Amino acid sequence: MPAQTRPPGVATVDPGSVLLPGHDVPLGRYTTVRRLLPQRQRRMVGAWCFVDHFGPDDVAERPGMEVPPHPHTGLQTVTWLLDGEILHRDSLGNVQPIRPGQLNVMTSGRGIAHSERSPAEHPPLMHGVQLWVALPDPARAGDPDFAHHGDLPRWADGELDVTLLVGELGGERSPALVHTPLLGAQLELRGPAPAALPLRPDFEYGLLAMSGSAEVDGVSFAPGALLYLGTGRDRLTLRGEPGSQLLLLGGTPFDEPLVMWWNFVGRSHEEVAAAREDWMAGRRFGVVADDPAPPLPAPALPTTRLKARDRSGGVHG
Repeated sequence: MPAQTRPPGVATVDPGSVLLPGHDVPLGRYTTVRRLLPQRQRRMVGAWCFVDHFGPDDVAERPGMEVPPHPHTGLQTVTWLLDGEILHRDSLGNVQPIRPGQLNVMTSGRGIAHSERSPAEHPPLMHGVQLWVALPDPARAGDPDFAHHGDLPRWADGELDVTLLVGELGGERSPALVHTPLLGAQLELRGPAPAALPLRPDFEYGLLAMSGSAEVDGVSFAPGALLYLGTGRDRLTLRGEPGSQLLLLGGTPFDEPLVMWWNFVGRSHEEVAAAREDWMAGRRFGVVADDPAPPLPAPALPTTRLKARDRSGGVHG
């Protein structure tokens, strides 16, 4: 990355790795998240196009997460909690609580709406991640879907405890349905000795510290940053504080340019503008089940044309 284009706080680790700082973004009325993707200099890791890390927050005397009904197109949402509870409701009629160790995967296809709220009686801490996966053709124009997975593959591998959220790793396969070669796994360090995992050289990878700290290739990182690891690796070696919890994301590079605006992932300005118009007109997305709150209005489109960008931030069209 040319030095003159590197934003402050972005550290180059080696020719294939970059340490990316997150930035705080309000989510709903009561939650602030650290947004790790997209960033100007790195927009995707595989098909992972959006990474929000929230907490740990003390919500004992607060409502917790409160995100009213809102729409999505062209993506999957993947929600994973370390602490807390969120009640998912969607326009397919699903009403599903999610708790630590469980996985929610919502596939928007051509359009879905949902809300995310902490129940009135909720645990005192809130901590987790929400991720978006860009859908390829034809899945992005397909039917919406929702799946809850309460039983995921878990195993010990040397100094690591592994929970497989998405994809395949170590001979195990997640039950979560995805539409491109993809990996998502929680890694928990059991001790201070180096720990290693096999990787696929054709995947690009990113590593997020959710709690504690870790070190890869001599670079230490803690919650608040994402270490982009690039492609060409067949092994990941880490060390860090015992009990540190990390999120490993990977996938084959997603080379189709995307237009990402508000809650929509599309391929053109016109596609996103049509989704916004349909949402505001009450078309396409349906009504979120059992949620009396008014839906979030879409913001006004920018006065300039939305541009498609590739996974590294380049502009197309």
